[in-house]
Amino acid sequence: MHPFVELARKAVEEFVRTGKVLPVPPDLPPEMRIRAGVFVCLKAHGHLRGCVGTFLPCAETIYQEIVRNALCAAAEDTRFRPVQEGELPDLSFTVDVLSAPVEVKDLRELDPKKYGVIVVKGKRRGLLLPDLEGVDTVEEQLRIARMKAGIDPSDSEVQISKFTVERYR
Repeated sequence: MHPFVELARKAVEEFVRTGKVLPVPPDLPPEMRIRAGVFVCLKAHGHLRGCVGTFLPCAETIYQEIVRNALCAAAEDTRFRPVQEGELPDLSFTVDVLSAPVEVKDLRELDPKKYGVIVVKGKRRGLLLPDLEGVDTVEEQLRIARMKAGIDPSDSEVQISKFTVERYR
């Protein structure tokens, strides 16, 4: 198991069992000191159980970003009730580390298998990760991202950015 995924699992297990947040260890390895946007997704029996993330880093280290987003995915994703201790053995985790977003000038630059998208209109913002099951076209990817942002799915007057992810399982 990749250290990022192991950290997400350990953070959720500790929080669900004790209510405590993992502290940052004093001897943090270099790969845990970088800064990046991170999404942590939880699945139970192959079905989404929580997914929360940041497209730009909000914490001082990726260690803190992973811990924070893992706990939010487990306890604060409003689509689901908080994870209970009995569910822990059934959870699988993915950690997506995002590249910096790049503005899209032409929709031909997009590929839903390779790039995630961010759509923005005013203060509304929607993000969709790349390579999601059932999302096979740019049009579908943008429609879902608009809907997540509360933007009319047919509205073409949006700013679009793309990003890549390194996905760890």
